[in-house]
Amino acid sequence: MSKAFTKETDSDGDDDGADGALPPLPAGSKNYITPEGYARLRDELLQLMDEERPKIVETVHWAAKNGDRSENGDYLYGKKRLREIDRRIRFLTKRLEIAEVTDPSVHHGRDQIFFGATVRYADETGDERSVTILGIDEAESAKSQVSWISPIARALLKSREGDVVKLVTPGGAHEVEILSVSYPEPRPVAT
Repeated sequence: MSKAFTKETDSDGDDDGADGALPPLPAGSKNYITPEGYARLRDELLQLMDEERPKIVETVHWAAKNGDRSENGDYLYGKKRLREIDRRIRFLTKRLEIAEVTDPSVHHGRDQIFFGATVRYADETGDERSVTILGIDEAESAKSQVSWISPIARALLKSREGDVVKLVTPGGAHEVEILSVSYPEPRPVAT
């Protein structure tokens, strides 16, 4: 059979996190995101659409004119990269459409934990940790950021400084004490 009639399958899964980049949203939940996180995703989408995709399309177009496409590395890589870019564009477009931008600075000065809080807590052994509760599309564990749907965030949300909450993990239930809660300072409004 000719290669022209075969389906290309480079992990052509659904666009809601199937590529392993971001987990899917729980059914019926909102896609909370900070203004900064929304801006980063929007910037990535615009960069893909305005810069990277046109460059790859140009490369693929050039490579297609060079004859045999089955052994043309520029063409094959370009087509693969184009599929990856298009998949990411679809994913970002969907996520931005359903994003619920929530500014955590409105809670500045409060001691109750809501979306966007940076929380310092101690576990039963006295080890202290600090996490910032962010949106599923913007949290980076390497920066001590957790998504609002993570077990630690679920345990902490709506609690206050001084509270002891139960954290259920695969290793069992643990108690953590909330030591401090902080939020980013509100930005001055430009006039």
